[in-house]
Amino acid sequence: MDPLHAAFFACLGAASLCWLLGAATREYSWVDRVWSILPPAYVAWFAAQAPACDARLTVMTILAALWGARLTFNFARKGGYAPGGEDYRWVELRRRLPPPLFAVFALVFIAFIQNGLLLLLALPAYVAASPTAAPWGALDTLATLVFLMLLAGETIADQQQWRFHEAKRARGSAYGPKFLTQGLFRYSRHPNFFCEVSMWWTFYAFAVASGAGLVNVAIVGPVLLTLLFHGSTKFTEQLTRTKYPNYADYQRTTSRLVPWFPRR
Repeated sequence: MDPLHAAFFACLGAASLCWLLGAATREYSWVDRVWSILPPAYVAWFAAQAPACDARLTVMTILAALWGARLTFNFARKGGYAPGGEDYRWVELRRRLPPPLFAVFALVFIAFIQNGLLLLLALPAYVAASPTAAPWGALDTLATLVFLMLLAGETIADQQQWRFHEAKRARGSAYGPKFLTQGLFRYSRHPNFFCEVSMWWTFYAFAVASGAGLVNVAIVGPVLLTLLFHGSTKFTEQLTRTKYPNYADYQRTTSRLVPWFPRR
């Protein structure tokens, strides 16, 4: 069986399991719980099926594993794997949508589309595993360095956010700022989102470096991820602005995703 076909069936199984667990528990963050686990597994699978040991695929596997380990740690410390650790956005959508409509949304988007995206993010490794792939080159080196820089940036942003929310929880209503505007968040309202999306565009560069062309099938993953984060960020900010009206001032002065100097 072609490695992609096997991965596709694994993806269908994961999506079905996430949907069944969501329906059984009435908690819909099961895809979130495998989000950091499945892409590295798919990448490792594609690399293992390559006809010979390959430097590009080895590096891609290591980078995907580093990404997954960091994200898993950050998700776990926020209680994402604990009972009741459901994403608050799913809770809000469940409140807004009629039950039949949310049931369709949970099946189609939360379970199947998002699991499909996790497979698509690993597709550059499948493309790079081609027997006719070009040898390691300058673009591979550049992609590796940029990926590591973005990984460091996301780690710093998440740590800054973690410290802020820990201080906020410790002091309760006595804590002054209600949302983070310092550190990397002074230059972007969502620097961690920016790094996350950019990392997968950088990962796509390995497919280009393998000789598949500037635009190839592996581009679907980062394109869809960009669209997903665009919609997710918009919804997240709507909720934040409802809770904190002065968030509008932060929106006016600070870039949404791409880090830039604050406006006055």
